Amino acid sequence: MPLQALRNFIRWEAAGGLLLLAGAILSMLVVNSPWAAMHSGVLDMRAAVVLGDFAIDKSVLLWINDGLMAVFFLLIGLELKREVLEGQLSSRDQLLLPVIGAIGGFALPALIFYLFNTGDPTALKGWAIPSATDIAFALGLLSLFGKRIPLSVKVFLASLAIIDDLAAIIVIAIFYTDTLSLNALAIAGAGIAALVLVNLFGVKRTAVYITIGVIIWVAVLKSGVHATLAGVVVALTIPLRTKDGSPSPLRTLEHSLHPWISFAILPIFAFANAGVALDTISMENLLNPITLGIIAGLVIGKQVGVFIPVWLAIRSGIVSMPERANWLMLYGVSLATGVGFTMSFFIGSLAYEDLGNEYASAMKLGVLSGSAVSLIMAAVVLLLATLRAGKPPVDTLEDGAGASAASAK
Repeated sequence: MPLQALRNFIRWEAAGGLLLLAGAILSMLVVNSPWAAMHSGVLDMRAAVVLGDFAIDKSVLLWINDGLMAVFFLLIGLELKREVLEGQLSSRDQLLLPVIGAIGGFALPALIFYLFNTGDPTALKGWAIPSATDIAFALGLLSLFGKRIPLSVKVFLASLAIIDDLAAIIVIAIFYTDTLSLNALAIAGAGIAALVLVNLFGVKRTAVYITIGVIIWVAVLKSGVHATLAGVVVALTIPLRTKDGSPSPLRTLEHSLHPWISFAILPIFAFANAGVALDTISMENLLNPITLGIIAGLVIGKQVGVFIPVWLAIRSGIVSMPERANWLMLYGVSLATGVGFTMSFFIGSLAYEDLGNEYASAMKLGVLSGSAVSLIMAAVVLLLATLRAGKPPVDTLEDGAGASAASAK
């Protein structure tokens, strides 16, 4: 079951990567068309929920970034909990290699961005932008090679990206939090306590968790902490196992959310956030330290930060090479982690919120350029790696069930 869940996860993420790309391309086309004003007008339109004296009044763009992305973070939390309890992150041997890669791949891009923007406190708010990995795009690229990329390599990339997401969640909670409202935090805390009690009493209906989760989301939204973190908190309280052997609430919810996230929420997010007006692109914009810091962080920082620590760990015998992998494949995967896109855009929108179009344009140009260069370089290296590897043998991870059945005969 854990391996099947992992296969399903990889399949959904890979398929969603294509629609994510379509959303980004459509956003670029619309922003550079006669409909650009309509696009920005819709995103700037106010939408409010009012109950007596209580109101949530936000632009459509913020409803997408604070509301829909909370559902995305809910899915991240579910995947993280499942992988830690019974998946690829549940043992030291499985966990160590992606952790080593994730630490280097998160720290070095941030350092590179800092070096490009040192002395500019406003620009430095975006230090974490190039540290993120877009798991949908990265796994989508690997899926194009089919079984020529062994499942062990896809597992390594998926695990590394999940750890990257966890690091991003921690960064958002610590560094992108506004002035705190203690009353709202107290309400959120009471909601979390209620979720823990519901879990301890063995409640299996996910509707109960989601209902309390909506209350927590509203409280977190009003508290000054970014509202998407409520999704992660709710996910960690949803039970993975049941005492009576009934279907897992966590797996059921995860399975239900995947198509909505992959085929609706992430493409909508890309359509709302990825557009860059081409008439704003100039040599001055390309040489903006924010743009250069993001590009260098994604293209150079990610590949070096992931590959060198992984190479050292494998060569020193601390960990073993993933099954059927070779160095060129691992280097290609390291390049693929430089596709930041969704998480980079999300962190960038928090870092430069309300700071004007100059910062937003530099951020978007950096993320799009750095991600595109990383994607192309990764595709070339992985193609060379698969050609060198030749025809793939039976993958004991992917076809283990069939191999066992054959041996039994």
